[in-house]
Amino acid sequence: MKVNGIEYRTVWMKDTSVFFIEQNLLPFQFSIQEAKTFSDSCHAIRTMMVRGAGAIGAIAGFAMAQAALEAPEDNYHQFLAKARIIIESTRPTARNLFHAVEKVYAAALISRNMAVMAAQQVADRDADDSHKIGEFGNELIRDGMNIETHCNAGWLAFVDYGTALSPVYLAHQLGKRIFVYADETRPRSQGARLTAWELKQAGVPHTIIPDNAGAWLMSLGKIDMMIVGADRIAANGDTANKIGTLEKAIAAKEYGIPFYVAAPTSTFDVKCADGKHIPIEERSEEEVLYQDGITADGRLERILVCSPGSSALNPAFDVTPAKYITGIITEKGIIRPDRETINTLLS
Repeated sequence: MKVNGIEYRTVWMKDTSVFFIEQNLLPFQFSIQEAKTFSDSCHAIRTMMVRGAGAIGAIAGFAMAQAALEAPEDNYHQFLAKARIIIESTRPTARNLFHAVEKVYAAALISRNMAVMAAQQVADRDADDSHKIGEFGNELIRDGMNIETHCNAGWLAFVDYGTALSPVYLAHQLGKRIFVYADETRPRSQGARLTAWELKQAGVPHTIIPDNAGAWLMSLGKIDMMIVGADRIAANGDTANKIGTLEKAIAAKEYGIPFYVAAPTSTFDVKCADGKHIPIEERSEEEVLYQDGITADGRLERILVCSPGSSALNPAFDVTPAKYITGIITEKGIIRPDRETINTLLS
């Protein structure tokens, strides 16, 4: 994706440092940050400076490689094992994180250089898979379509291209007249802040809608298709994604609107039997109680937007049962969300 005429990936490694786009500052400020150690990279994941399934996977892989480079000779394997536990504890739901750490850890047991190479391969594979998802997903998009998306599954959520938005970008580049409804997705407003920013950068016609407006727009016939991303897909096709996705899937089913999940095979977890076994991250109540914004004079400021003294519950994800999903767009093609098809895909 180009920003101000320059091509960027969301996260990359140079020498021993990891560089990334600081997503908490968007859309008000575009900033590249440096994580000099694996602990710094873990902090970036935990605080959501880097977020989104694929981007989390990439930086987790780079963090594992950094740990291999930092590990002392006389305590190499113990250091790696401890670092792996720390990295995997940063975000519990996204399967891509564990997939990347597993690959880089295995390579690190061979050598430090192999760890770095494996981490780079994870990042490159993520970008390549996202591009292929765009090609397959584009086949579903007809000229004149109105598409709704939830949360942010664009290039910011992956190393490049994205998943749910990758087909949108390709369709737009091919000259198809499309319009995107970007759900606001409180509490972090990633639709309003990130998806809308991406779409504006790419020149894709769009508007931001409150999360609770989706079903109403569907009932009016204003939505032709819904595409969302995924943080983990169970062996039976049940899918975890940003909180509020389940509501959209139920509404889409009611109004006969195709509901697609876009995700690479690295997001599938064959060891997870169904959605009931997907760990759901619960984040700080402050994300619900407070909002960040920019003042008239350009200062970023956090303000309380809820009743003082009230507490808040903040589950970061929900699980959409496979029965509500029309299909899953992967880098290998579009599949049915059922156990047999998924087993065949991953075999």
